[in-house]
Amino acid sequence: MSMRFTWNAAKAESNLKKHKVSFETAARAFADPFALSEQDRIEGGEQRWQTLGLVEGHLLLLVAHTVAEEGDNDEYVEVIHIISARRAERTERKRYEEERR
Repeated sequence: MSMRFTWNAAKAESNLKKHKVSFETAARAFADPFALSEQDRIEGGEQRWQTLGLVEGHLLLLVAHTVAEEGDNDEYVEVIHIISARRAERTERKRYEEERR
């Protein structure tokens, strides 16, 4: 299944100013073969997820997002809507490193 990324342009701009992480960079965290994704909470009837993923071999990001599937027959696309992204905190980095072992 392939992936497609979406986001709100105003939210992406706000996130870049606040966290210094672009949503384009955040989308690359999903290419990490060791990325950790877990359900976070339900908000407004939507299941929210958090993914920890490494970008460019050194930048560990926490990406908040939703996931949906689009398509029919055997041609499905996983649509990941990015809500926010930031550098991982120390405890998140430790969890990521422990899971990689």
